[in-house]
Amino acid sequence: MGSTHVADGDLVHLRRCVDLAREALEAGDQPFGSLLADGSGTVRFEDRNRISGGDHTRHPEFAIARWAAENLTPEERAASIAYTSGEHCAMCSAAHAWVGLGPIVYASSTEQLTAWHAEWGVAPGPVTPLSINDVAPGVPTRGPVPELAEEVRLLQARSAGVA
Repeated sequence: MGSTHVADGDLVHLRRCVDLAREALEAGDQPFGSLLADGSGTVRFEDRNRISGGDHTRHPEFAIARWAAENLTPEERAASIAYTSGEHCAMCSAAHAWVGLGPIVYASSTEQLTAWHAEWGVAPGPVTPLSINDVAPGVPTRGPVPELAEEVRLLQARSAGVA
């Protein structure tokens, strides 16, 4: 797990990710939202979860990695920061590392999501829930962020049908 210290600029981006997660939930998807900011803090790409059509690889973090590979130089990718409402899954962590993106800042952790799901009786998914650094040990991370984790928990509870 990364550091939980985040800067004010990080909070602005994370709040947008939570808004994107809410949009995903309202569209019938699982509540996850992410964005990629360049080294100066300018948002370059953002997306939300889009798995409701049946393609469970349509995570916003995976979309960020694909977009970055096609649109940014290796130097720009390394200088960028990915922000997300929930810590990357193993698939997205690997994509992030393979593309050479910079740090990841997340509002809620995989450990938190796993505990919430267990509390609510949600069956585990088909992939082992690993932290980013279990998959991509060289990627710097910051999170979870207590100011936003409870809001993410409520969105996840609605998604699970328990709120």
